[in-house]
Amino acid sequence: MTALDGVINVNSLFTLAIFVGLSFASPGKKTLNTRQSCQPGILTLKHLVVFEVLSFSFLLLSSLVAQALKLSISLLSSAEVGDGFSVHVNRRLLRTGMLMTAISSVMGCLFLMVSMLNVIEIKLGLLSCGAKSTILAVTSLVILVVSGLLLYIFVAWYSLRPQLIVMVSFFRVKQ
Repeated sequence: MTALDGVINVNSLFTLAIFVGLSFASPGKKTLNTRQSCQPGILTLKHLVVFEVLSFSFLLLSSLVAQALKLSISLLSSAEVGDGFSVHVNRRLLRTGMLMTAISSVMGCLFLMVSMLNVIEIKLGLLSCGAKSTILAVTSLVILVVSGLLLYIFVAWYSLRPQLIVMVSFFRVKQ
C-alpha cells in the first residue's frame, strides 16, 4: 500500500509540473537569448502543449490504476477483518496492475522530460543555436531524468520479474 501511495503522490507532483509548463505556452514570449534566429517558433509551443497533455494522460492513468489497486486491497482487507492483516489478493492481477502503473509512469516521465526540453528552448533559446546555458540545462535534465528512470525501471523489473516471465511465456508461439 505504501508503494501505491508513493506512486500517487509523485504523480501529483508531476501533474503540478505539467501545469507550470503549460503556463509557458503563450505565443509572443521572447527567450533570454537575444538572437532572432534562436527564438522558438509556434511549433515549439504546440509541441509543448502536446507533450504536456501526453504526460498528464500517462501519469493520470498510472495514478488511477494505483488508486484502483489500493481501493481493491482496502475493500478486500475490510471484508476479511477476521484474518487480521492478511488479505487474499489475486497476485497475477496485482502484478499486472503494478506493471501497468510502472509502464505508464515511465511514459509520463519521458513525455514530461520532452516537454521540459521545449520549456528550456522557450526560455533560453533553441538548442540548435548552441547557447551554453541551453546545452547545460538540456544535458543536466536528460542525464538526471534518464538515470532516475533507469533505476526505476530496474527496481520495477526486479520486483515484477515473476509476472514478466509469465507474460513473455504467454506470448511465445508454441512450435
